[in-house]
Parts: sequence; structure tokens; C-alpha cells
Amino acid sequence: MPEIQLGSHTIKSHGVHVARFHMHDWIILVLLVGIEIVLNVINPFYRFVGEDMFTDLKYPLKSNTVPFWSVPVIAILLPFAIFAVIYFYRKDVYDLHHAILGLLFSVLITGVITDAIKDAVGRPRPDFFWRCFPDGKDFYDTVTKNVICHGDKAVIKEGHKSFPSGHTSWSFAGLGFLAWYLSGKIRIFDRKGHVAKLCIPLLPLLVAALVGISRVDDYWHHWQDVFAGGLIGLTVASACYLQFFPPPYHPDGFSPHAYIEMLAERGSIAEPSSNTENGYNFQPSEIESVYMPSERNRETSELHTYDSNSILDRMETGRRN
Repeated sequence: MPEIQLGSHTIKSHGVHVARFHMHDWIILVLLVGIEIVLNVINPFYRFVGEDMFTDLKYPLKSNTVPFWSVPVIAILLPFAIFAVIYFYRKDVYDLHHAILGLLFSVLITGVITDAIKDAVGRPRPDFFWRCFPDGKDFYDTVTKNVICHGDKAVIKEGHKSFPSGHTSWSFAGLGFLAWYLSGKIRIFDRKGHVAKLCIPLLPLLVAALVGISRVDDYWHHWQDVFAGGLIGLTVASACYLQFFPPPYHPDGFSPHAYIEMLAERGSIAEPSSNTENGYNFQPSEIESVYMPSERNRETSELHTYDSNSILDRMETGRRN
């Protein structure tokens, strides 16, 4: 296990070096932002909606319990704040950089996957009827029986983006990554039986779950949309975290892979020798230097004992004579 060197790798001393080494990763992030913007601008697939399909699409049009602007705050800024607090304690720029990079990849990859599926599927939201017919008067094509909406175009466009839930996927992507991160920092699976540790990483997941539930309560999503969104977000978060950090149960799960490799390259980690047994290092030369003189001393001692006994025997014989 590496020897942690707190305070020796700060933003000032190693920040530029670490950022430059991962320059290509930051470029990919910019490309993901561009793709995400395009996916939100283009129109989704306008799925056929007939008159007899409104059974689950006539729920009231309500405002969001969790506004759109609050999702980046919950999924990105909140984890950033926690990363910053841990950095000021550890002064480890490797940990800060990889936590931020991993979180951004988690959220943006999730966003691209979610919005790509939204545009391709075009599933109507539960409140689609009131988006399509805000005055309650429905109209249908006389031939195809498809809806002829007369509501606001932007509202109708948003009404075809039900599957999967973006609020839920973003929340699980950001807060799911945070849950992994906190699990590693508190060594949640250290086999010491402290079950109370589970409460810390489960709290972000609970918040993400509540965000998903609010989407069903507001009639913006079907439950399948929320389930799929949560699955996408948590899966991507797990993959992104394990790309930068060891799993929480690992002996080095406290630090990112790059930090451990840096310590190894600098000789901070002693490589186990082929003569190591039960955690102790034995050098043949040292064993021989200790053992061989001991053998010689034992033989010399036996020789001296033999000589002294022979002299005593002779003296005793002379007295008798």
C-alpha cells in the first residue's frame, strides 16, 4: 500500500502538469458538450398518437417540483463543493482533478446517451394531451387519425421527450459518482463491520431517487422513464469512477490510479522481493553473514571443551600415580 504524501501535490505545484497530461480528455469533454447542445436543438421523433392512445396521456400539465436549473446544481456543483473540501484537507491535486474529470464525463456521457434516446424514441409525456390541446379541444387527421396539435411548438416538442428521464439520469450520474467517491474516502468495505458508514454514500443516492420520484409525481414522466434514466446514470457513473479510482474495497481505494502510479514511479512503493515470506524480507547474504560465524563459533567452542577435558584427565592420572 503506498505511503500517502499529504500536501506535497497541490494545484500550484502540480496542477498544470496534471491538466496538460489529460488535455485530450478535456477536449473530448468539449466535444460532448457540443453534441449535447445539438441533441437538444434538433426535433425528436414525433411518434403517432391516436385518439384511443390518450388513456395514460391526459394527466394535468404541472410545473416542475425540481426545476431544470437545479439539476446541474445537484448533480455537478454539489459534488464539486465536496471535492473542494476534501482537497483543502488532503492537498492532493491528483484526487481533485480526477474527481472533477470523472464527474464531468459521467454527467456528459449520460446526457448524450439520454438525449439521443429521447430524440430517437419520441415517447409522449403523461401530460401530452394538454400540451397538444391546451384548450381541451382535440383534433385528429381524418385519414390517419393522428393528432393535429395546436399548442405551443416548444411545449409540444418537449412533450415528445419522455423516455428516458433526463432529470433522473443526470441526478444518478452526478450523485452516483459522488456516492462512489465518498465510499472510497471512508473505506466503506474495510471489513471492520462499521455499518454506519453505509449511510454516507446512500444519502446522495436517496436524493437522486427523490428527484426521479418527483418526475412521476409531476406527471412529466412514466415510471419506466425514471427507471431507465436511473439505470443509465448509475451505470455510467460506476464506469467513470472505476476508470479513475480503484474500487472502494481495494487497499488503495482512497486515492486515484494516477496518484498511486506516480508514487510507484518515484519509488514510494516497495516492490515485494522473491524472498519475501509472510510479509518479511530476507536477504541471503544477511542470513549467511549471521549464521556462518555462529557455526564456526560452535565448532571452536566444542574444540576448546574437548582440549580442556583432555588436560584435566591427564592431571588426574598423574595424581593417582
